[in-house]
Amino acid sequence: MSRTYLIIAEHRDGKLRQVALEALQAAVIASGDGDSLSAVVLGSQLDSLAGELSSYPLSDIHVIEHDSLIHYNAEAYLAALSPVLDSVQPDAVFTGHTAIGRDLAPAIAAKLQAGQLSDVIAIEPSDGQIVYTRPLYAGKAFEKKIVQDSRSVVTVRPNNIPAAQPTEGHQARIIKVDTPANSLRTVVKEVVRKTSGKVDLTEAKIIVSGGRGVKSADGFKPLEELAGLLGGAVGASRGACDAGYCDYGLQIGQTGKVVTPEIYIACGISGAIQHLAGMSQSRIIIAINKDPEAPIFKIADYGIVGDLFEVVPLLTREFRKVLG
Repeated sequence: MSRTYLIIAEHRDGKLRQVALEALQAAVIASGDGDSLSAVVLGSQLDSLAGELSSYPLSDIHVIEHDSLIHYNAEAYLAALSPVLDSVQPDAVFTGHTAIGRDLAPAIAAKLQAGQLSDVIAIEPSDGQIVYTRPLYAGKAFEKKIVQDSRSVVTVRPNNIPAAQPTEGHQARIIKVDTPANSLRTVVKEVVRKTSGKVDLTEAKIIVSGGRGVKSADGFKPLEELAGLLGGAVGASRGACDAGYCDYGLQIGQTGKVVTPEIYIACGISGAIQHLAGMSQSRIIIAINKDPEAPIFKIADYGIVGDLFEVVPLLTREFRKVLG
C-alpha cells in the first residue's frame, strides 16, 4: 500500500534552511516504491523558493502565501496548514527540529491524531519497517523506535542526516493554496534579532564556542575572528551568557541550543554536563583550556592546555596561512 509523506520546508531570509533538505532526505529514506512525497512552504513571495524546491524528489509543492505568515505564528501556521493536511492526508510529516519545528510539530500531531518522534538523528529501513534513532538523557543513551501508529510526525535534528540532492530534469508540480480567512488572536508584527551572523548556529559545520574563560564581552572577539575565517558560527556556554559576555541566543547546552557540527572548538569551557548535553555529538571536539583537569578534555578528540587568548590567535594565524 502506497504512503504519502509531507515535508514542511522551513526557510529564512528568502533561502531554504539546510534542515529542510535534511528533513526531505529523511522522508526519502523512509519512503518506498510507489510512495509520494509532497512539501509545503509558507510565507510571502515564495515563487523563487518553490522553483528551487521543485527540482528535488517531490511530486507536489503546496505554496501558502499570506501576510500573516511572514513571521512564524503557531496559530496562523496551523490554520494555513489545515487545508493541506486535509487534502494530502499524509501518513507522515517531516520537519526540522528547530524552534519552529518543535513548536509546530505537536500541534500537527494533535490535529492528525498521530504519534510524534522528536529530535531524530538517524533513519534506517529494517525488515520492512523504518527504525528511528533519537538521543535520551542529554545524549548519554539512544533509543530506536518503530512507529506503530498509522500516522507519525517526525522532527529531524540538524546536521545529522545528509541533505537531499536535486534531481536533474525533475520538475515537481507547484500548487497554490488559498489561505482560509480567519481572525487571529495574535499577530506577529516584527521579529527583532539580538544576535546576527552569516551562519545559523544550529546548522553551522564549524562552531567556535566560549565559556567563562573568555572573561568579558571583548574576549569573544578572537573567537569571532577565528569563526569568521573558518566560515563558522560563534557559540557560548550558559556561564558566559549568565555573566553577560554575550546574548543568550548563542547559548549551547541543555537549556540552550543543541548542535552537531563537524568541528566544535571549545574555548575556556570547563565542560559542565549541561553544556555537554548540547554539543557532545559533534564529529570532532577540540578543547582549549588552562586547566588540564577540566572535564571537557574527557570528551575532546583533541585538547590544548593553554591560555585561549594565546592559542586562538595562533590558530587563526596558521589557518589564515593554510587557507591562503
